[in-house]
Amino acid sequence: MVKKGKGLLGSFGSDFPASVVVFLIALPLCLGIALGSNAPSFSGIIAGIVGGIVIGALSGSQLSVSGPAAGLTAIVAVAIGKLGVFDAFLLAVVIAGALQIVLGFLKLGILGDYIPSGVIKGMLAAIGLILILKQIPHLVGYEADFIGDEEFKQKDGKNTFTELYYSFKNILPVAFAIGVGSILLQILWDKVLAKKAKFFKLVPSPLIVVLVGVGINEWLKVSYPSLALGTSHLVSIPIAQSAGEFFTFFSFPDFTQLGNFAVWTTALTLAIVASLETLLNIEAADELDPYKRVTPKNRELMAQGTGNLLSGMIGGLPITSVIVRTSANVNSGAKTKMSAIMHGMMLLLCVALIPTVLNLIPYTSLAAILIFTGYKLTKPSIFVDFFRKGWQQFLPFVITVVAILLTDLLVGIFVGCVISMFFVMRSNFKSAVFVVHDSNKFLFRLRKDVSYLNKPIIKNKLEQVPASSFVMIDAQRADFIDKDVVEVIEDFMKAAPLKDITVELKKSVYKDQGFSVNGHQEILASKN
Repeated sequence: MVKKGKGLLGSFGSDFPASVVVFLIALPLCLGIALGSNAPSFSGIIAGIVGGIVIGALSGSQLSVSGPAAGLTAIVAVAIGKLGVFDAFLLAVVIAGALQIVLGFLKLGILGDYIPSGVIKGMLAAIGLILILKQIPHLVGYEADFIGDEEFKQKDGKNTFTELYYSFKNILPVAFAIGVGSILLQILWDKVLAKKAKFFKLVPSPLIVVLVGVGINEWLKVSYPSLALGTSHLVSIPIAQSAGEFFTFFSFPDFTQLGNFAVWTTALTLAIVASLETLLNIEAADELDPYKRVTPKNRELMAQGTGNLLSGMIGGLPITSVIVRTSANVNSGAKTKMSAIMHGMMLLLCVALIPTVLNLIPYTSLAAILIFTGYKLTKPSIFVDFFRKGWQQFLPFVITVVAILLTDLLVGIFVGCVISMFFVMRSNFKSAVFVVHDSNKFLFRLRKDVSYLNKPIIKNKLEQVPASSFVMIDAQRADFIDKDVVEVIEDFMKAAPLKDITVELKKSVYKDQGFSVNGHQEILASKN
């Protein structure tokens, strides 16, 4: 457990190894998302640094990790093309950040609480599947799509499944061998060695995977140059020859574009989409948190807004809470926000001081880390557990998974919420009206919310009551009864004497339910 009274550094032994893992995953994702967004490659790194250090420090979440989001690549690419210059787009990011801060002050973070738990878990499982399917091409050495892409339809016209087909036709044996070996090494390290000696538990397996991958490729460069992986299969970070040149990688917003209407529409779009993705990912982070801590959503929106405002000011992409890095953080044993902050510091120091070393890392090694992370999110046991809970839980879960897999995160979540709402309405519909009878005695019990959707079944059941019967209509437990339903009941009560039916109505004494008859209990027809 997280020990109280020791501050954020009290869990350094858990947070530091986790931050190394998150750093190794974040590095290629920051670069890949910038590439996919048609933005300068360093803008993704800037967003990762700000997301780690600034948002990590301001956020109320202990485990969420923020950075450039794959879900925004299409929006960013279109916006940069429409605005014409990257500096104008940076101004839109700054304005979007300010709008997010306003959303936080307006307490709109509560929207995240309305996402059903099954949909959140479906999102996590879908992200796991996407990681596996999208990283297999990089594992085998096929680099046609940018690393970090999460959308079904790719920019090159292919999709997730056709990309697999082409990747298997173009397997690079060395990349494939390093990648598969990296997965097996992680399994061995985490499942066997970590249980036998404390050293193996302290050193994160992804770090070993990267070191082994670099070592093998460097050995091949010396011994068998024709087999070694080329630069297109390695991490590619801009290298500055001096401190002055390093600072040229940063850029600044063009405030002369404040009168450009397209800048404001872009900012509004970014603020809304980034806020929605953040709220979804924060819900997922809280779901993954082994200590079940709850993140203050409004504070998160303000933290994200501050991060985006700063990122736009110095040349970075828009930022959200991102579930891939967050899940890696949780699975690596992080306990506090220091893990996210330290990963941001590592990004800053490493790209500034040792970019040449980072450029030795093979993509196949990083793909192996992401595939292993994806498996932890979408284990078969998760699907089995939901299946055992029944169709009402399983269908929204699995439909969310499929919808996200075949579209994108927001569309898939929307579909999942609609399906969940259908099952909630179906459950309320079935439980709102209870009908039972014994011989010629009938009980109609109305509970909770009786909507107009219940009208047909109530009308049909009342019409089936035979002559010379006794009917008790108990509405005492109903919180709401639709006017159409009230009309059906009153029409039945008026016609009851014609069939020699006795009707007794019990209404709530605490609220007006809309009946025109008076009193708590009223007999409107009698057989005598």
